[in-house]
Amino acid sequence: MTSNVSAPGLPSAKPPERPATARRPALAESVASASAANPPAGGMSALPTRKDEAWRYSDLKAVARHWPVAVEPVVVPAGETHSDIIRASEEGIRHLAISIGAGGACRLTILDAGRSYGRIALDVTLHDGADFQLGAILIGHDAQTIELVTTVRHVGPNATSRQIVRAVAGGAAVTSYLGQVAVAREGQKTDASQSFKAILLNRGATANAKPELEIFADDVKCAHGAAIGEIDRSALFYMTSRGVPPAQARALLTRAFLSDALEGLDMATTEALDAEITALLERAA
Repeated sequence: MTSNVSAPGLPSAKPPERPATARRPALAESVASASAANPPAGGMSALPTRKDEAWRYSDLKAVARHWPVAVEPVVVPAGETHSDIIRASEEGIRHLAISIGAGGACRLTILDAGRSYGRIALDVTLHDGADFQLGAILIGHDAQTIELVTTVRHVGPNATSRQIVRAVAGGAAVTSYLGQVAVAREGQKTDASQSFKAILLNRGATANAKPELEIFADDVKCAHGAAIGEIDRSALFYMTSRGVPPAQARALLTRAFLSDALEGLDMATTEALDAEITALLERAA
């Protein structure tokens, strides 16, 4: 069983979230690193290598099959609301460049599972008073590689962003989350958070996490957290001791673990996604 966490985390499934101490690199460095991870419209021309931080956990042979990657622009006008559910089940790479105007809001729900290689990259720009909410579920089994890469840029004041990412990996699967929140000097009163948690179903599975903050404003509230572990053994023992079959108990605990990423959705949507997730978990077990 392998796990890689660049931010401090605990092996339990529910670690305390804690504010992060942001480093303050030179502005040129910040812009360069953000651009390398999520390039502007037009995409990257050169095939990435292991030396590229944003691609270090990727299946580069699979990446080559889908290169170059077209950038999909999404514009949320000032004061308007956009919501979408992305179901990714076929091998490939998607790169969305999302711009949220002043007072606008965007809610994305991602269910990424069932493909040999999958990568979703989000490049989000928030203007004055904009709001971005992301709930993502990554499910890998066999030898699948599932990646989520996000860059959220707060370029105006009073903007908020929440990223909740949950991953389950079984077999020899690799799940990865690389997330950056970049707050410009103009991004005063920013309120941003990142939460990544992963469950490894067996010793051959791997989860990677790299939540990162780059802050140039003085008055902000930013936090990130990451944790990778196994199913709570005490909870599993409690359920089985009361007659719940072990396989069913593991499934119930895993679905409860993933439910955080579905918070805020209406009941009908939640129930539909829960049914899909249940079927996917049966394959990952």
